[in-house]
Amino acid sequence: VYKRQVYYSLTNWTGISKTFDFIGLKNYATVLQDKRFYNAIFFNFKYTICLVIGTILLSLLIALALNQLGKSSTFFRSVYFIPAVLSLVTVGLIWNELFLRAFPPIGEALGIEWLSNSLLGSPSTAIFGILIVNLWQGCATPTVLLLAGLQSVPADLYEAATIDGANAWQKFKNITIPFLIPIVTMLVITTTKGGLTIFDYIQAMTAGGPAQATEAIGILIYRHAMSEGKFAQSVAESMCLFVIVAIVSFLTIKISSKKEVGDDT
Repeated sequence: VYKRQVYYSLTNWTGISKTFDFIGLKNYATVLQDKRFYNAIFFNFKYTICLVIGTILLSLLIALALNQLGKSSTFFRSVYFIPAVLSLVTVGLIWNELFLRAFPPIGEALGIEWLSNSLLGSPSTAIFGILIVNLWQGCATPTVLLLAGLQSVPADLYEAATIDGANAWQKFKNITIPFLIPIVTMLVITTTKGGLTIFDYIQAMTAGGPAQATEAIGILIYRHAMSEGKFAQSVAESMCLFVIVAIVSFLTIKISSKKEVGDDT
């Protein structure tokens, strides 16, 4: 599949024509000179950073709260996981209506200016509207994984730390975090990939608008392929995205702490 994509990226195929010519690296040269491509990449990186930080922090806070509930956490965990089984497009369309029709009247009634208008209607706030929806649905699985990690920590370690006079922060830093590092590293990689390849939420909620403010690289590739007749260029853009995701994932693994419980290095 990738060999075929690489080949098409080296042609001038429009996606529907029966014939096409081999043009070498011209599509890649066009991509690297395209301002829209760089704007899309910048949006993806900005969105990904916010998504990774938000997902890890919110999921950890929720997991810590659920871990304190003991046996009753099973019910709340099941309820909280419901958004994860919903379609991304369905969630995007539902929240699009909420931002458009439900929240503005509430904001006006309460006198909250920023809530009186749809977050998706402004180029400066549309990214936050999409991010809220992504976090609402995307924190479910990371929360369950982090909760499992918290419950895997041996209780005798906390008891020994308490006897030694360690406070809550010291126990969290020196006992809990080392057990969660492998899970957090995996979540950073998967969430980063999700942020760099985001498409469904944006297509359902803003379609890249307003004024191309939320035109992610996935949306740009889709538009070039399906709307603008630049199929070969869109393939070249997808290959560039593939390389970017691979590099970011590799660097994330390298710079992430790999020290696990029991390691001396």
